[in-house]
This record gives sequence, C-alpha cells and structure tokens, in this order.
Amino acid sequence: MKTIRPTLGLVLASALAPLSAMADGTHGGGHKMMLGEPGHGQATRTVKVVMTEDYEAENVYIFDQKELSFSAGETVRLVIVNEGEEVHEFVMDTAEANAEHKALMEKFPEMEHDDPNAVRLEPGEEAEIIWTFGEAGTFEFACLLPGHYEAGMHGPLTIN
Repeated sequence: MKTIRPTLGLVLASALAPLSAMADGTHGGGHKMMLGEPGHGQATRTVKVVMTEDYEAENVYIFDQKELSFSAGETVRLVIVNEGEEVHEFVMDTAEANAEHKALMEKFPEMEHDDPNAVRLEPGEEAEIIWTFGEAGTFEFACLLPGHYEAGMHGPLTIN
C-alpha cells in the first residue's frame, strides 16, 4: 500500500490560511477539528472507500460508499482506493469548509493537499487515513476537484 503525503506549494499556503481556521480555532496548528483529529492509538475498525467513474450514469464520479457513520471518539483506519481512470480526492470536513475549499480548487485546480483529513490519488493508487472522530454531528466527505462534486462525488459523514 502506498501512503500518499501530498505537498502544498508555498504560494497557495497563504491562500489556504482562511480554510484552516475552523470554528474551534485549532485546525491550523494541531490539526484538531470538530470532525476529529489524526488517529492516536489502535484503529478499532477499517473502512474501505473506493473512488471511480461511471460514464454512463447520471452521477459520473462516484464513491462506493454513499454515506459514512462513526462514533464520537472512535479511531478508524480509512483505506482510500482510486479504481478509476482519473485523479480523485477524498476530503472529510464540514459542508461549509468543503464549499470554501471547492471554490478555491476552482481557482487553483492543480492544488495539492497537505491536510491529514484529505488525500489525492492517481488512478490505481491507494492510501490510508487513521482518524479519531470528534464531536457528534453531520459532516461531509467529497472529491473537491473541479466538476467532481457536482457530478455526484460527495456524501454525508455522521458522527454519533
């Protein structure tokens, strides 16, 4: 398995600064978000998420998981696999933060991420995110590459 560690250009880092400031004010430094934080300790389960395309369907870009659900405090190993023919990404965040991020991606489509809650994969690549989920609430997972979200590549992520 290949673990992806994308890098973010210094020029774009300043443009992303507003997106790093979450409501609790801690995303930018320690990567703690309302959604949770990078996993500490052993994952209690593994969830596989496959990204692909279906050019004959109404929603061309798809995740095989239509929704994700976790318990507050649960540490999960997310295995993200791109079985498609195009580049895709997996981003977990609030719907509002994803909307802001998506708008930025439209301006800078080649932007890569260096966030622990996101991964961009070329066709055939696989990566993992170990995550400890935080506060109960409704969040979102999505591909924010231009056009992918609009073509169906998003879903609800619930923390109970």
